[in-house]
Parts: sequence; structure tokens; C-alpha cells
Amino acid sequence: MRCTVVSAAVAALITLLSPASAETIRIGVSSGPHAQIVESIIPVAKAKGLDIKVVEFSDSALINVATNHGELEANAFQHTPYFEQQKRERNLDLVAVGRTVLMPMAGYSRKYKSVADLPVGARISIPSDPTNGGRALKLLEAGGVIKLKPGVSYNATELDIIDNPKKVKILTMETAQLPRSLEDVDFSVITSFFALSAGLVPNRDALLIEDQHSDYFCLIGVARKNADKPWVKTLVESYQSPEVRAFIETKFNNNVIVGW
Repeated sequence: MRCTVVSAAVAALITLLSPASAETIRIGVSSGPHAQIVESIIPVAKAKGLDIKVVEFSDSALINVATNHGELEANAFQHTPYFEQQKRERNLDLVAVGRTVLMPMAGYSRKYKSVADLPVGARISIPSDPTNGGRALKLLEAGGVIKLKPGVSYNATELDIIDNPKKVKILTMETAQLPRSLEDVDFSVITSFFALSAGLVPNRDALLIEDQHSDYFCLIGVARKNADKPWVKTLVESYQSPEVRAFIETKFNNNVIVGW
């Protein structure tokens, strides 16, 4: 069952859904692959005695808050650095209970066939939000385009660049604008959700892509007070089941990477 949230107000959830019992839980997701994957869990969990109601948000920034306030029992839409940032900035008492999938970030170009072909002074667009901006810089470092200060992670910024042999210019912009920027820049680093939405296929079109060693695998989040409840174990087992693995591998053709 899916309930689509069209309003930014979390209060709308209360009118859409009745309170969950011990055997029924509400999972918050963003639209797209995360919602599709959680839908595939429903029959697996049902066979284990757990009913799942999928609550799809148009504004994913509300999902952790709704989970913290008890309007959702769980969520499955975010990578670990974003989760940690949200908890810190919003004072949320949430914990991760299981790893899910990697939506790999990748770099694309309309003008060049490889990262090595990028010219001196190349213009590179990356996400403007802090966690994905740092993630993009780490990917550029992995591709040999730049070098960052030792020890910096997802919170990396342009100030952490210590070597830039091709003197590339980093342009930050809203994530949704990045696919369109490909016509104007030499290279763009884009999250899978927006790449796929724009017709880009990461494992076909990317010149640079994250792999299984990425720190950006997504997770299932719950309120800390719920972490030891029996339904949590059932939820994680259902998500990390052979049936769901098969769905992901078939549906997304290895553009979404299984994390268990």
C-alpha cells in the first residue's frame, strides 16, 4: 500500500494514515527507486507477519523529523552522511538498523570520452548541498582530478583542495540542475536519482562512478526507542532478503548496488 504525500506539511500524514499497531508499520521514502524497492518488500514482510504501509514524500527533508516524532516507524531513503548530518542539525534521536543500497554518484560529460581528456581549466559542476558536494569532491579525488587534505570525508569543501593539476573550476548548483548543466560545462558529478531521471544510465554513460567501497550506502532509520522492537528485525530481514535482492538487480540493471 502506498500513500503519496503531496503537501509539505507532516501533519497531513496523520489524516492519511491511522496509528500503526505492533504488526503494522509506516515507512517513509522518497519517490523513485527507494519507493519502488520498499514496495517490493511488502509481500516478503507480509509472509513474516509484518504489514508495511509505504509513505512517499515529495519533500524528503521531512522524513527524519516524522520518524523522530512517531508519525513514521521507519524510513529508507538516505545515505549515512546525510543521516548523521540531519541528526546533528535537528537534534533527532534516530539510529540506523540496517544497510540497504548504494545509489552511486557518477561523473558525466557531453564533450569528452574520459576523465583524462578533461582540459586545463575544465568547468566541473557538483551539488551545492554540503553532504553531496563533499561526496562529489571525494569522487573527483578518486578519479585523480584533484587531491584533498588527508582525512577529510563527506564534509570536504573546495577549501580542502590541496592539488589541482588541471586547474579545474568547481561550480556548485542545485542537484536537480546538474543534468541540464552538461550542455554548458565540461563535466558534472550527479547523484543517481537525478541522472536516471534525466535519461543518464550510470553504468553505461558515466566516466567516473562510485563502487562497493563507497561510504554512501543507504540505510534503514528508526527512532532509538524502537530499535530493539521485534518488528525492526523482521523489517531488516525482509529488506535484506533474496527476493528483494533479485528485484533490485533485475529492475535497476546494476545501477543500484545491493549493500548486504
